[in-house]
Amino acid sequence: MNKRQAGGRAKIGITFGQVVGAAFEVLDRGGIDKLSTRAIATELGVSMNTVMWHIRTKDRLLDAMSEAVLGEVDLQDLPEPWDEQAAELLGRLRRAMLGHRDGGRLVAGTFPAEPRTLAYTDRLIGALLRGCPTPRTAAWTAWNLFYFTLGLVQEEQAEPADARDRLRANADPERFPHLGAALGDFMSVDYDERFRYGIGQMLRSCATTAAPGD
Repeated sequence: MNKRQAGGRAKIGITFGQVVGAAFEVLDRGGIDKLSTRAIATELGVSMNTVMWHIRTKDRLLDAMSEAVLGEVDLQDLPEPWDEQAAELLGRLRRAMLGHRDGGRLVAGTFPAEPRTLAYTDRLIGALLRGCPTPRTAAWTAWNLFYFTLGLVQEEQAEPADARDRLRANADPERFPHLGAALGDFMSVDYDERFRYGIGQMLRSCATTAAPGD
């Protein structure tokens, strides 16, 4: 039977997992701005009340979706050196977010204290504890790495096609000489290389510079 039910009748036995799956269908097709209770209900062929009964609140749905994205990150077969392990974990997270339209915005707007998110965080901090001089350094570095990855993914996914043309047109080198001198690299769309450089830079720093107060 098609997931859309005749006459709009509620689908019997629908689960919260099916609601989350339908939410990803809506997200990947139209982006996070199109993610609504109505759109999910239409995707499933059920009433909006049925969807709301399962999700309770929009925040709960978004947390569940973020948890699902983190669940796509494979925590097995990681390299042994602590810095390579941390870099690989961040790289896998980046790929998981890029696998969904607006995946960066989705994860950035949530903070689920759920098993898969906690397992990922535990593995990342475990790697950093082996390379950082103090636990505080490891904890704060984990946040820095996470925020950097989220920000770069959001830039990669959301940038308007003409953004760089507008920047180039408005960045008068006489008025903004320092920006003009580095404009080509500042506008780089080599996100893979920028990601590797940024992660590597932070990992090298955290190995030798303890967080203040330690």
